[in-house]
Amino acid sequence: METKKWIWLGSTLLAPLAASAQSALKKPNIIFILCDDMGYGDLGCYGQQYISTPNIDRMAAEGMRFTQAYAGSPVSAPSRASLMTGQHTGHCEVRGNKEYWSGSMKYGNNTEYTVTGQHPYDPDHIILPEIMKDNGYTTGMFGKWAGGYEGSVSTPDKRGIDEYFGYICQFQAHLYYPNFLNRYSKKAGDKQVIRITMDENIKHPMYGPDYMKRPQYSADLIHQEAMKWLDDRTTDEPFYGLFTYTLPHAELVQPSDSILQAYKKHFCNDKSFGGSQGSRYNAIDHVHAQFAGMITRLDAYVGEIMAKLEEKGMAENTILIFSSDNGPHEEGGADPTFFNRDGLLQGLKRQCYEGGIRIPFIVRWPGQVKAGITNPHQLAFYDIMPTFCELIGVENYTEKYKSTKKETDYFDGISFAPTLLGRDDKQQKHEHLYWEFNETNQIAVRKGDWKLLVKQGNCLLFDLANDIHEDNNVASRYPAIVKELKEIVKKEHTPNPYFSVTLPR
Repeated sequence: METKKWIWLGSTLLAPLAASAQSALKKPNIIFILCDDMGYGDLGCYGQQYISTPNIDRMAAEGMRFTQAYAGSPVSAPSRASLMTGQHTGHCEVRGNKEYWSGSMKYGNNTEYTVTGQHPYDPDHIILPEIMKDNGYTTGMFGKWAGGYEGSVSTPDKRGIDEYFGYICQFQAHLYYPNFLNRYSKKAGDKQVIRITMDENIKHPMYGPDYMKRPQYSADLIHQEAMKWLDDRTTDEPFYGLFTYTLPHAELVQPSDSILQAYKKHFCNDKSFGGSQGSRYNAIDHVHAQFAGMITRLDAYVGEIMAKLEEKGMAENTILIFSSDNGPHEEGGADPTFFNRDGLLQGLKRQCYEGGIRIPFIVRWPGQVKAGITNPHQLAFYDIMPTFCELIGVENYTEKYKSTKKETDYFDGISFAPTLLGRDDKQQKHEHLYWEFNETNQIAVRKGDWKLLVKQGNCLLFDLANDIHEDNNVASRYPAIVKELKEIVKKEHTPNPYFSVTLPR
């Protein structure tokens, strides 16, 4: 005799569901792939002509590609903080790349700081992995953490992560052949985050011609750990994976394999970079080949993730997201102008122009997200938290998870789940989007097609509908609009003793 399954929703007892409907009610798995410093125009599906990205392009063809998606900040740590906290940078604790270093330690002939990392997330404000854990998810994070220095109140072991492998400190993540990486593994019995020394790397100096004798390439090691974790997943419990790959950030180096060799043959008269010992960036040849190879290598990782999901029969119940933490960089010899990496957009990393904050954003969920859709919905990283909550069935998340220790606990996001699921008529939209960044002393507000950019207190106004490159400051022509957007800045900015900005004059 068939056993009937009844579903309890609120105060309503529903009739038995068909097997297919029961399956549809399973909580979806989620994998968020967040790469580092990839510009809006770095992928083939966003117009890139020189770099091969077949797997990410396929992901876009099988899912939804957003054209007006925004990072939380124009640099790494605060952008990731916005994703983790559901707060914009006028409210969240982490608003810049504040570093913590203390003492030094010897690894062979290499010296490292004994305490490294960034400013910690507010321990009294819940973050996304903690919400996922609270709702029955197994959690894994692989790559850059940047949410608190080693031993701080905010490290993966304290913030809802079951398995972690990568860089706790994003300063260390500027190098791909590091002295150490970090691990936290419940499975291995770790009690806290530990260091894993790269024993083969430390036999060779960190700077100079012998640096390339180091064999342990962090990007590959991190991806291998992510794939092991994914391979261990079963259908018994849902999982949330946050794969924060460091490619194509910082130093332009990688193994000299077929990917790199193909690009060396492709780019004629390639540039060289002389190195910068103070920044620990070594001299390299073939700048363009190295950069293009890093993106294609990342694309290969994405292809392996999709293949593994299909192999395990999990593709249809897994939401796969790909994005970048901010716009393109010029560090280590990188040459974004050559690749037209910011496409139609002005600005780079560390700037609140569109090129610094508008990023690629792709969502694939077979059978749920309609394939081949290009969507202009305006979203920001602080929308991720409410979106995930809606997709996994958490109601009134702001009431459920607000801190009782804080007078005001901000949640700034709006779920874009209706957009993903084809219910555009149900989609709530932001009245405005907001950013502030202390290191370049910039603030930005977008309301509709108006964009206010505040630089050192001075206001510029752009009409993005007619000037997406932000060439024409029309502030003098529309003083009422400037005044309105300045009032939004005053409303959204809260003081932070670690990250100060100049409010509009």
